[in-house]
Amino acid sequence: MTQRSTRLAAGFVLALACALPVSPATAESTADRLDRLERQLDSRGLIDMLNRLDQMERDLQQLRGELELQTHQQEDMTRRQRELYLDIDRRLQQLETGQPAAPVTAPPTVTAPPVSAQPAAPVSPDIAPPPVAGSSDEQADYERALGILREGRYPEAADAFNRMLASYPGGDYADNATYWLGETYYVTREFDRALSTFSTLVTDFPQSSKVPDARLKIGYIHYEKSNWKLARQELSTVVSTYPGTTAARLANDRLQRMSKEGR
Repeated sequence: MTQRSTRLAAGFVLALACALPVSPATAESTADRLDRLERQLDSRGLIDMLNRLDQMERDLQQLRGELELQTHQQEDMTRRQRELYLDIDRRLQQLETGQPAAPVTAPPTVTAPPVSAQPAAPVSPDIAPPPVAGSSDEQADYERALGILREGRYPEAADAFNRMLASYPGGDYADNATYWLGETYYVTREFDRALSTFSTLVTDFPQSSKVPDARLKIGYIHYEKSNWKLARQELSTVVSTYPGTTAARLANDRLQRMSKEGR
């Protein structure tokens, strides 16, 4: 810009300033106006920030709701899978025995014998004969405990199976009861108790049809406890010892999973 142009611009600004009226209401300094403008801008920025935070909070609440719904659906799916597994096992047992499982019924009413002329000597509870293996009482106790397990009442089911095994240690249902007792511990992630129970089944009932499943669960437990070597050893034994069984197929699936995981 030339010197002449500069003088003309300055003169125009001065003339314009003289032409505009100046009142006390508008006679504030430039610093005051800038300060007021900055406060307005700050207020607008704060309002925008609060609006964004409020929207983020609503989005977070929606995500939490969706997560809770998915968690509930997953738990329901897991429960249904457990019930289906228990039902399949019950049907397999019926096929193996060739008889339908007896329904849970109330204990039969016992009629007192007629009083003889010579009363019999009382029997001491300490020398009372033990329950007969395979009796209807044992079967009823087993079905009752299994029913509790199907309902997902795992601590109560464990108590019922423990009472049954204490009453009928060598009974016809002792091996199955031992297996399902181990399952109650496994489902509730009491892995040490489950491992001990499944090991007892393998040792005490080597001919039981539940042994392959028990050894499979032993392999699973070692996996859960990060004992990779023992898990692989037990699962490999299941595959080689029980070929063609469901337990062998599941064991092989877990071995492949371990290989993918680098275990």
